[in-house]
Amino acid sequence: MREITLANGMTVEVECLSCALTGGLVELTGGVVYEDEFFHAHQDVAYPIPGLVILASKRHFYCMDELTDDESFRYIELVKKIRDAQRKELGIDYVYYFYNEDTTHHFHLWIVPRFEWMKQFGKSVESLRPALLYARNEMNNEENMKNVIESINKLRKVLT
Repeated sequence: MREITLANGMTVEVECLSCALTGGLVELTGGVVYEDEFFHAHQDVAYPIPGLVILASKRHFYCMDELTDDESFRYIELVKKIRDAQRKELGIDYVYYFYNEDTTHHFHLWIVPRFEWMKQFGKSVESLRPALLYARNEMNNEENMKNVIESINKLRKVLT
């Protein structure tokens, strides 16, 4: 079991966070953004950044080369669709895509918006961790969570 700290400061113990999220065992901030037979898109539960989407497989595996042909096609289609919605509905000009195979969670892609306030941490992949921690520690307030929920609702409306 692994202890995970959520955006609201609460912790949960799970074997695989992705399985817990896609299976509905952990309540998602704002609910599901998109779901189909292969994938589940949601706001990251640990970092309250508007428009930060996690695209996770429902099937438990770790590496991109383990995607079936059908999953591969849908995956690229969804990444493009989510990114388009972030730009058009939320005005997000740039994102960082982050995916790693040596994780305790199964296959998922982070689609992390780049906001002006993040520049204080740099402009590279190394800037992501400090920006995410800043969001968890400094932006976990009612006003920002309202923006997060609003963003989720806008994305859901376009993606479903």
